[in-house]
Amino acid sequence: MSKQIGVLAMYMNGRRLEELSFFRKLCVSGEKLGVEVLVFTPDDVHENGTRIHTLTYKASERRWVRKWSGFPQVIYDRCRYHGIDNFRKISQFRKKYTKLRYLSKPLANKWTMHQLLSEHPGIAPHLPATLRYKNTKELGEFLKKHAIVFMKPKSGTGGRGIIRLQRLPGANACLMQGRDSDRRIISARKVTVEQIPARLAGWKLGERYIVQQGIPLELKDGRVHDFRMLVQKDGQGQWRVTGCAGRIGPRQSVTSNLHGGGSAISMESLLRSRFGSGKKVSDIRKEAYDLGIRIAHHLEAKFGPFCEAGLDLAVDPRGHVWLLEVNPKPSREVFSRIGEKETYRRAISRPLEYGLWLIRQKQSESS
Repeated sequence: MSKQIGVLAMYMNGRRLEELSFFRKLCVSGEKLGVEVLVFTPDDVHENGTRIHTLTYKASERRWVRKWSGFPQVIYDRCRYHGIDNFRKISQFRKKYTKLRYLSKPLANKWTMHQLLSEHPGIAPHLPATLRYKNTKELGEFLKKHAIVFMKPKSGTGGRGIIRLQRLPGANACLMQGRDSDRRIISARKVTVEQIPARLAGWKLGERYIVQQGIPLELKDGRVHDFRMLVQKDGQGQWRVTGCAGRIGPRQSVTSNLHGGGSAISMESLLRSRFGSGKKVSDIRKEAYDLGIRIAHHLEAKFGPFCEAGLDLAVDPRGHVWLLEVNPKPSREVFSRIGEKETYRRAISRPLEYGLWLIRQKQSESS
């Protein structure tokens, strides 16, 4: 039987797949590894529940091909939950097909993630102070302790709905700016803490938001930056840091996400521009890489095996590394943007190499 790895996706508007160019690269990478990559969504499962109408890219013919197939041996879940219907579909699919082997799995929301990571003594010092949003009184107290505070949705990616508050000296007021749920920039305005719920009416702050200590992320030109690290399992089932790159946000933005108009730069260049060259830069790099592997092992101990995570890191002016966020379904375009072709190639092939390793493990167990 030929080796197959399924990619579980989700149709967006009509029959459009969100990450089609990434899926094409996965298919091409799979061909080189001797594995057939089959893309499908919960909507593509036949009503008899045993066959799926899959999509695969034939590199030699330069075209996508549809075909009926059985369920692949392992499945790489790339579903992004845009909207309640998609969330329901994928949840029902996972409940129904529990015997399938998944390479990736949903982790936890930002608040639960913070609590779990706080339990590890080697990770806790790298976490910004975080609490659930309750009311303006608590938010005001938090702002007295931290000059900059971020309000973030517990669930959500791509910089959507993030608000930055900066305490103004000698006043019960702060500067509020951010991005709305469509990633549109909300320009800076002066507000009192009490005015914030009214200004963000309809955002469901009490149900959906956490409040987090802001790490100083501004560069000399006022733009914000952070780092995206990709940790992945390799073809022997071991955790590796595939790569880490800097991201710089557009002017007036409180986030640096590439989807929101940010630009990419190599980790080395960004660190050198801030700390000069030499030992300081290599120490920061080592601290970041060690932290990435530690986080991956800790999360695996909590959630069971998974294949990759994107870690958003910050380095403060002293050179201390902070973890801002964990993304269980990371993109890898940042490495392509900075011209690290080999890193980008590895970032695409590693989930497939790990999937192949799992298939071989299962075959050797049953032989």
